[in-house]
Amino acid sequence: MKIVLLSGGSGKRLWPLSNDSRSKQFLKILKNGDGRLESMIQRVWGQLEEADLRRDAYVATSKPQVEMIYSQLDNEINLIVEPERRDTFPAIALAATYLYSVEGVSLGETIVVMPVDPYVENSFFQALKQLEHVLDHSDANLALMGVKPTYPSEKYGYILPKEETGADRPFVDVHSFREKPNKEEAEELIRREALWNCGVFAFKLDFLINILIANELPIQYDEMLKRYGKLPKISFDYEVVERANRISAVRYDGPWKDLGTWNTLTEEIQTSLIGKGIITEDSINTHIINELDIPITLMGLSDVIVAASPDGILVADKASSPMIKEVMKHSDQRPMYEERRWGRYRVLDYITYPDGREVLTKRIFISAGNNLSYQYHSLRDEVWTVISGNGDMILNGHRFSVKAGDVLAIPKDNKHSLRAETDIEIIEVQTGSQLIEEDIVRLELDWNEIIQLCRV
Repeated sequence: MKIVLLSGGSGKRLWPLSNDSRSKQFLKILKNGDGRLESMIQRVWGQLEEADLRRDAYVATSKPQVEMIYSQLDNEINLIVEPERRDTFPAIALAATYLYSVEGVSLGETIVVMPVDPYVENSFFQALKQLEHVLDHSDANLALMGVKPTYPSEKYGYILPKEETGADRPFVDVHSFREKPNKEEAEELIRREALWNCGVFAFKLDFLINILIANELPIQYDEMLKRYGKLPKISFDYEVVERANRISAVRYDGPWKDLGTWNTLTEEIQTSLIGKGIITEDSINTHIINELDIPITLMGLSDVIVAASPDGILVADKASSPMIKEVMKHSDQRPMYEERRWGRYRVLDYITYPDGREVLTKRIFISAGNNLSYQYHSLRDEVWTVISGNGDMILNGHRFSVKAGDVLAIPKDNKHSLRAETDIEIIEVQTGSQLIEEDIVRLELDWNEIIQLCRV
């Protein structure tokens, strides 16, 4: 059994902490067993290890999230990267061709697809293993995970079982689906033993490969990459699930939540204050999550979420907080905070002058033993000021040491890299005509390979 974790999202539902490269699954605001803060993807990755499923797990994601995944998990993770975002059917199709033509996975292998960020207990991942049993012992070509509802939710989709399904079976045959009913409809669905659809499904690899063949789509990974931009933007539910005629679902009777909005997420945060701030005692069911270095004081407000990051500040009634995705849907602001495989950076200031010249200031942290890629830029000059730590610098093939207090000028087209001997922080000032992350030409990532390119 192989597991494909879908890691997507536009970063709008938990703005301003989430952005285009740091979607909700990367926010470190949940406490683990050791009391340390972890993200949803880190929590799930640990649960997969507990269930002995991690070695067979892959993460399907888009290019903007690759560095964040490497930063929070590890560099050995199996990644399947979309050339561009196109919805869940193209993403799962790409993953299937990768497993088939690159990994050599058998056509008879069970493939489980699930979101990367469900909030569940470890028993959920044990139940996940039942999906393979369903496919092997029924005539179903799709097996879903259905959660027993605990209340008539209007936020979730429902799986409606066939009436003749026996109660003693560990799975049910699926009659139909119902998306986000009103409360009265949800109550009726629960009376009919409907299950919440948690977005988890399984199939044999040949099931999807045959669908690709029938639709005259590539089954070789390299060819799928070339044609990816022309695939329709359509969900797997619409393209595959709703057209399948033999679907079964495993009943899961355990805790499950989609922590996709501020009001649901704060229900699972064990402290009302993260970061600098004060909440007065007359503020009930109120949370502050502050990533800034300035304190936030909240007085006499209840049922409120205050979230602050370099991307912005949100002050919202919790009941209204799910509207933030709609409010921010047209925003195209560049991410002001990102995590990378080597560390992280935060944008401190960004300004455009009347003549079109742009100036951007970053605070960059590189953790000990890690390095930036050997790279150059075509549209900007940079000046680095080392404010703490020391490291090994390469500039146009010349290698030398740097330490706190050093100032380095890096004109455009100059090749450069930096390896941190200790944790190192630098202030970087960029000046140019177009200051974008895409203005990076990476020549080499591995430090041992980089030093082979330089002369002492």
